[in-house]
Amino acid sequence: AELVKIDPKSIGVGLYQHDVNQKELAGALDGVVESVVNRVGVDVNTASPALLTHVAGIGPKLAGNIVAHRDENGVFATRAALKKVTGLGPKAFEQSAGFLRVRGGDEALDSSAIHPESYAVARKVLKLAGITMAAPVAERQARLDTLRQRTPLRDLAAELETGEPTLADIFEQIVRPGRDPREDVPPPILRSDVLSMDDLAVGMTMQGTVRNVVDFGAFVDIGVKQDGLLHRSQIPRGERLSVGDIIDVEIASVDKERGRIGLGWPGKQAVDWAVG
Repeated sequence: AELVKIDPKSIGVGLYQHDVNQKELAGALDGVVESVVNRVGVDVNTASPALLTHVAGIGPKLAGNIVAHRDENGVFATRAALKKVTGLGPKAFEQSAGFLRVRGGDEALDSSAIHPESYAVARKVLKLAGITMAAPVAERQARLDTLRQRTPLRDLAAELETGEPTLADIFEQIVRPGRDPREDVPPPILRSDVLSMDDLAVGMTMQGTVRNVVDFGAFVDIGVKQDGLLHRSQIPRGERLSVGDIIDVEIASVDKERGRIGLGWPGKQAVDWAVG
């Protein structure tokens, strides 16, 4: 959550970030931050103003008002209690409610990503499945699976007068309310034996994260201060790398004086190379 306080541009977002329209770049980066924050969700009872600012429908002023109301009146027991915050009107509540979580409150659905507008549908699903949100996860999963086997999702959506995507999301959130999508992403690569260039040796095979893709190759973070360069001549033909990809690389060269690390593709003798 502390990372939202950092201007994304200061992290470094590409080789040509200073050559593009800075206003458009800032808008695009802010949009990405807001998208990520909303996808993960925010605990309204612990979030800082900086984090709340990036929730859809909540700007800096409303974020400050939410925290001030929380400090003065205590934690929010329900999402509906947010309507008492100064300046948070119906429109702002409609936009933000689905991204704000109230964990351990009076309404179990408030801890999920289900929007209050869909609570009625969620309760009907629970009733049809014969469960409550207090039931164990395994039981909720089993009952919902039985319900879907008995009634196809399309038919159930028509019966409940809602869309299939919305209903699918409700099913998922009933089983795992407030599921953090980051749990599905590979964890950070942490190594205790390689901390600096002094720990590197030619021929060593390592796992790294692609940080930047350029015309002449890709820069890969292998856990030391300096990213290594995987030249395009080392990338197998047909292989397409993207920022964030986790790949295996081989240390091809280490130039400590110039702070450069050359990388190769493991098993390069057995692949077709894209040269030129």
